[in-house]
Amino acid sequence: MSRSTPEWIAKRDDDAIPPRVKVRVFERHGGRCHISGRLIRAGEAWQCDHIIALVNGGEHRETNLAPALTAPHKAKTAEDVAEKSKVYRKRSNHLGIKKPRTIRAWRRFDGTIVHAPRER
Repeated sequence: MSRSTPEWIAKRDDDAIPPRVKVRVFERHGGRCHISGRLIRAGEAWQCDHIIALVNGGEHRETNLAPALTAPHKAKTAEDVAEKSKVYRKRSNHLGIKKPRTIRAWRRFDGTIVHAPRER
């Protein structure tokens, strides 16, 4: 009869992952990088990666973690941030939210100065 261990769930998104949880995540995935699929060798640098990134609505819990080698993890993180900004930009356009103007005065070709409000 084996005991089951309750799933680790962080209280905050910036909580550190305990070493015991890192070991369980590593063993659950068989020591393979979930991004490249390569076996992680002894002494090789690896990190716990969120399968669904926190910025894209993922949770900071054990079932959302997987081992990842450092180089592929950096590339995946950059892709996650790019996806988040693309979704935010499209949602803003859909809702009609625009950035405030940065240039508020300019000259026309005839030399007259035009002043514009900060909002568009």
